[in-house]
Amino acid sequence: MGTAGNNILVGSSVWTEDPSVVWIDGQVTKIKGKELEILTSNGNTVVANKSSVYPKDEDAPAAGVDDMTKLSYLHEPGVLQNLAARYQLNEIYTYTGSILIAINPFQKLSHLYDGHMMEQYRGAPFGELSPHVFAIADVAFRAMVNEGKSNSILVSGESGAGKTETTKMLMHYLAYLGGHKQSGGRTVEQQVLESNPVLEAFGNAKTVRNNNSSRFGKFVEIQFDKHGKISGAAIRTYLLERSRVCQISDPERNYHCFYLLCAAPEEEVKKYKLGDPTSFHYLNQSKCYELIGVNDSEEYLATRRAMSIVGISETEQEAIFKVVAAILHLGNIEFAKGKEVDSSILKDEKSKFHLRTTVDLLECDPRALEDALLKRVMVTPEEVIKRSLDPEAATVGRDGLAKTLYSRLFDWLVDKINKSIGQDPNSKSLIGVLDIYGFESFKSNSFEQFCINYTNEKLQQHFNQHVFKMEQEEYTKEEINWSYIEFVDNQDVLDLIEKKPGGIIALLDEACMFPKSTHETFSTKLYSTFKANKRFIKPKLSRTDFTIAHYAGEVQYQSDLFLDKNKDYVVAEHQDLLSASKCSFVAGLFPPLPEETTKSSSKSSKFSSIGSRFKAQLQQLMETLNSTEPHYIRCVKPNNLLKPAIFENVNIIQQLRCGGVLEAIRISCAGYPTRKTFFDFLSRFSFLAPEIMDGNLDETTACKKILEKAGLTGYQIGKSKIFLRAGQMADLDSRRALKLSSSAKVIQRKIRAYLTRKHFRAIVFAAVALQAFCRGSIAIQMFGNLKKEAATLKIQTNRRGRSARRAFNRLRYSVALIQTSIRAMIARKEFNYRRQTKASILIQSRWRGHRDFAYYRKLIRASIVTQSRWRGIVAKRELRKLKMAAKETGALKEAKDKLEKQVEDLQLRLQLEKRQRTDLEEEKGQEILKLQNSLQAMQSKVDEANALLAKERENAQKEREIAQRESEEASVTVKETPVPVDNSKEIEELSAELETLKASCQSDKNRADEYERKYHEAIQSSEAKSQKLQETEVKIHQLQESLNRLEEKLSNKESEDKVFRQQALSTAQNNKVLADLEAENKALRQQVLQMNQSHKLLSSGRSRSVIQVILKKSTYIFSGLSFLLYWQRGESLKGIDISGPSVQELREHADLKESPQKASNEKEQEYQDLLIKCISQDLGFAKGRPVAACIIYKCLRHWGSFEVEKTTIFDRIIQTISHAIETAESNETLAYWMSNASTLLLLLQRTLRASVAAGLTPKYRRSPSIFGRMTKSFRGIPLSSSLSFSHVDLATGLDTLYQVEAKYPALLFKQQLTACVEKIYGMIRDNLKKEISPLLGLCIQAPRISRTNLLKGTARTLANAAAQEILVSHWQGIAKRFENFLNMLKSNQVPSYIVRKVFTHIFSFINVQLFNSLLLRRECCSFSNGEYVRSGLAELERWCYNATDEYAGSAWDELKHIRQAIGFLVIHQKPQKTLDEISNELCPVLSMQQLYRISTMYWDDKYSTQSLSPDVISSMRALMAEDSNNAVSSSFLLDDDSSIPFSVEELSRSMVQIDIADVEPPPLIRESSGFSFLTPTAK
Repeated sequence: MGTAGNNILVGSSVWTEDPSVVWIDGQVTKIKGKELEILTSNGNTVVANKSSVYPKDEDAPAAGVDDMTKLSYLHEPGVLQNLAARYQLNEIYTYTGSILIAINPFQKLSHLYDGHMMEQYRGAPFGELSPHVFAIADVAFRAMVNEGKSNSILVSGESGAGKTETTKMLMHYLAYLGGHKQSGGRTVEQQVLESNPVLEAFGNAKTVRNNNSSRFGKFVEIQFDKHGKISGAAIRTYLLERSRVCQISDPERNYHCFYLLCAAPEEEVKKYKLGDPTSFHYLNQSKCYELIGVNDSEEYLATRRAMSIVGISETEQEAIFKVVAAILHLGNIEFAKGKEVDSSILKDEKSKFHLRTTVDLLECDPRALEDALLKRVMVTPEEVIKRSLDPEAATVGRDGLAKTLYSRLFDWLVDKINKSIGQDPNSKSLIGVLDIYGFESFKSNSFEQFCINYTNEKLQQHFNQHVFKMEQEEYTKEEINWSYIEFVDNQDVLDLIEKKPGGIIALLDEACMFPKSTHETFSTKLYSTFKANKRFIKPKLSRTDFTIAHYAGEVQYQSDLFLDKNKDYVVAEHQDLLSASKCSFVAGLFPPLPEETTKSSSKSSKFSSIGSRFKAQLQQLMETLNSTEPHYIRCVKPNNLLKPAIFENVNIIQQLRCGGVLEAIRISCAGYPTRKTFFDFLSRFSFLAPEIMDGNLDETTACKKILEKAGLTGYQIGKSKIFLRAGQMADLDSRRALKLSSSAKVIQRKIRAYLTRKHFRAIVFAAVALQAFCRGSIAIQMFGNLKKEAATLKIQTNRRGRSARRAFNRLRYSVALIQTSIRAMIARKEFNYRRQTKASILIQSRWRGHRDFAYYRKLIRASIVTQSRWRGIVAKRELRKLKMAAKETGALKEAKDKLEKQVEDLQLRLQLEKRQRTDLEEEKGQEILKLQNSLQAMQSKVDEANALLAKERENAQKEREIAQRESEEASVTVKETPVPVDNSKEIEELSAELETLKASCQSDKNRADEYERKYHEAIQSSEAKSQKLQETEVKIHQLQESLNRLEEKLSNKESEDKVFRQQALSTAQNNKVLADLEAENKALRQQVLQMNQSHKLLSSGRSRSVIQVILKKSTYIFSGLSFLLYWQRGESLKGIDISGPSVQELREHADLKESPQKASNEKEQEYQDLLIKCISQDLGFAKGRPVAACIIYKCLRHWGSFEVEKTTIFDRIIQTISHAIETAESNETLAYWMSNASTLLLLLQRTLRASVAAGLTPKYRRSPSIFGRMTKSFRGIPLSSSLSFSHVDLATGLDTLYQVEAKYPALLFKQQLTACVEKIYGMIRDNLKKEISPLLGLCIQAPRISRTNLLKGTARTLANAAAQEILVSHWQGIAKRFENFLNMLKSNQVPSYIVRKVFTHIFSFINVQLFNSLLLRRECCSFSNGEYVRSGLAELERWCYNATDEYAGSAWDELKHIRQAIGFLVIHQKPQKTLDEISNELCPVLSMQQLYRISTMYWDDKYSTQSLSPDVISSMRALMAEDSNNAVSSSFLLDDDSSIPFSVEELSRSMVQIDIADVEPPPLIRESSGFSFLTPTAK
């Protein structure tokens, strides 16, 4: 691994070892030889040796790098820190070259695996987007498709690291790329995933580190056909841990299926004679029987369902669980010593019970099973010897039988699943996904860990070879010398384990073959054989343990159970016993052996080593992997608590070592661990040789000069990168640190001198300012004293004057106040007297007015009531007379003239009531007028009396005033005496007259009340009669409608009769037609009779006459058709009643009707062909109007095609348009037809009006009668739709848009035309997308301009100008394409509404593509890249401004996501921004997921500033966690909307009225007489 730096100085940042966190960063404070004193980041001071300290990269991004080969220091602490930084930001994937490291987040990150993300990674170059499991799958798929070679993806890691979930994601993505081929309703990928519960139940178990650890390796082969589509799949299993069936250690568990069966429903438990897991020997070796959070009963049912899904029948499931139960019972069979030497018997009745149960479950011979367990047959050349087994040997045989049973069962399950999925034998390409257990090292490691670690050693060798191969490819690509690089692999460890004949496995097999061997003798053999092997270590404190130095570290193995777990005797008795089982399933697990094998091993037991079999399977797996191109995914478990956001360094570093990641880094460090591009190298170290940068050197020469000046050797310069040996980067960084330190000291010295001078100048300036201020203060004080003296004199003067004025004013005010008070008292007395007098007069007048008005209202009310009551009496009398008159009418006359009389009577009565109402209103008006006249007369008299009284009072007042004036003149106070006025006689006369008027008014009022009451009663009666009249009118209307329907049906029958006459001349099925016609006529007559009976009101003379006409017409039709049928057959016409026209007339009518119709159809077809031929050409535009659309519309309207039931012209027009757009070679043609189609659609939208019949669907338009079935093809083109053009209103003309009743074909044509418009819109939009997509990929990331910001002077100015040109060229290219596209649409008169929608959609597409690329590529989230994209967006904004709102519309607003994201990238002082400012002010549109991703991926490559503060990041993470708990979608990618963003109604409203009056027809149809109506003079 990267060497520890010897160039460490005081103040350098380093990594040092720490027992709690493995590596901790700190700063060197003191150096003593090779000892360093380091102040760590947690505040402790430690002393470390230089060899154990690694330099820390201070310039490393805070968010880490996505590929660890980009690290400046590729060593263990740098890798650990990079992974921790990315994991804190939920970046769980990181590359190490082409190796993907996946850290289990222990939470759902659904946004990383949705369809948007799959689409982004599809076809993307490796490394362009953020690390992802999809990228590995995509690389494998593309390599398979392009190179035709199979690929494999190796997913490894310890239990709980997420291998299974990673495998699922890989298969999901491969299914997404390779399509879905269905098999039994489910895709191949679904079937493979559905097999997981079954394989987990029988192949997974609880281990020390994981509750659901896979105890077998799984290699899923996804097969593809030659087109890259999934054609099949197969699951290969390797290295099943068979020994676990019989031996487990605490606190582990056996395979899940045993515990699931014990927790099955009670009836099944009884059927298999099972019980609690504690009662079975194979399960109670560990005290762990249940898993936390797992319900074994529910899991059992789920496993049964999964078995059904993968195609295992109920019978097979029963047999499977019988075998599982039999293994449990088999384990409870115990043995004791027999009577003979070295013999054994069943221990007790319990063992016999389990033996019988095993026999019942396996359906085998009980005696044969007992003998197979207790005895062995030895075959010698002379004889066959049967010997007994001691209890220990019998137990070994029992366990061997159990392991063999379980192994065969598991293999059968895998074969069954493969058959269910289906394989493609013709497939030549596949992608394999290997999911296998990782390196294991526990406190107690037995034979299982030995096999697992042996597997991982083998895979690590394959991995190392692949990594070394990648290193070689990298060096070859860069054309550097790498021949001297040494590669150290782990072949010596593999030789130690697997070499023959001296390997550990070979020695173990040898020990197992000797009956007297024990684990002690086996260990002794190992010690003596490998005492000189550096990979084999003998522990000091144990006699039987041994240690192997694996690539991931040393592992100490306990050999106690090695021999027992390795033994796997294939006993011939077991084979014969189970192959003879009555259960077909069990017998199928043990098929008969070949004859040769049987002869050689008859009646003998053949030893089979699990270790050797393990080795053979592993070799087979390696051969498969070597035949494919490998890709590696290393899964890592961040903590043992299985909780999110916890990163345990000790746990992680151990897994990195076990996963071979650090080994790969060691391989890289053996060559050139540091690789920098020329640009990055110059950016970092250019100031080490500033004189080199002043010259005009290329990047390669400049980098070489810098390295030569630094005195480094052994480096390599490639085509695009510099390759540095281990430690050289630290040397350069130390030189850079010295340079920066010296430069910083110079800067500090200059700054301090500047600050000192600035401080001195400030002191001098302050002293001068202080002196000036003091002198100014003295002068101000003297001036203030003078001002005070002058002010004092002025104040005294003003004070004395003010006192004198106040005294004068006070005296004047007192005098005026006295005068005012006296005058006011006199005025108040006079005013009070006058006010009292006026109030009394007003009260009197008001009271008299109120009294008279109340009396008048009573008179009015009484007169109205009188009138109403009298009118009501009169109305009642009239009603009684009418009723009596109605009763006297005879019943016969009532039945005959009921309807007409009722109508006439009601009309007369209505008129009478109206007249009476009018008369009553007139009488009431006259009465009211009379009352008003009399009231006016009385009012005039009252007014005269009041006027007389007022005059008398005025005279009296005048006399009193004269008397008062005389008394005042005489100065004598005389008491006022009122002058009496003698007018009492006149008042009495007026009062009497008023009483008379009151009495008269009261009588008129009573009369009016009576009249009003009668009037109301008459109104109510009239309303009731009116209601009855309305009901009668409704009933009449209904009857009239029924009659109209009958007449319409009869008219249809007549038209059908005419068509039938023509058809009858050529038909051959005359009898059937005649019978149908007779039935039709009969049904018609019955219907008419029923209508007549159901509506008795039709019994009037007019109704009966209509019925007679109907019957007469139907008889006429029937007789005419009967004549035609008999005439055609040449039969006799006797007996046929012909009351219609003569035979000669019928013949002439049939002959004359046929030829004009035929000629008309041919002429019409000719005109239609000419129209189709005309519109197939480019007719251009006339004054901004598409000629083709106007011509089509005029012809269709003139021919009346909108109102016919059937025509072919619509289909031909649609076919012409569809052919034109499908064969279009340019957007010009599409724009031309978009203009024509949208214009024609607008004309149809404003012309067609759906009728009731047209609104029906075609299936309800089928004629139910025989005429409809026979004349279906003829009714579509009635005679009235011929070339006579009778449908066109010639007075209105073709140029005026008026609505017509559209039939079904016209409405269908409108729908098809709408689909054409939408299709053309989609093609135009997609073409523009394809045109700008290549440029969009260049617009998201700023191109690197070589050394632009490193140059100086004029060279830098010129380089900046060239750089700016390059930067905006791509955006200008997009703007130019937009401009050309807009001009093309304008020239083809495409409606501006559609143009706006197109560009709005395109800008939305740009927003989605740029924003998604920004979120997926960290190199795009930089400050300089934000400036680049912002300048490009300014180009688009400028284009929108130039295009105006008419064509650009709201397109600029569609870029809101990318604009706000770029705005975030380029703002300054990000750490000072709060979450509220970011989410509400700066980026209100972006979601919290999007903000979080941008803020964590941001890096400032220009000013080296930081992103948001940690508190804001933590708040974002908390809000995201809440959103995930609320089941809110957490996808941060945008989706491109491909729908049509407008409707026909919106398009119609947006387009202006089109004048089609003066559109000239094209020359092709101008000369045709059939199109003369198109010329303007034709009107």
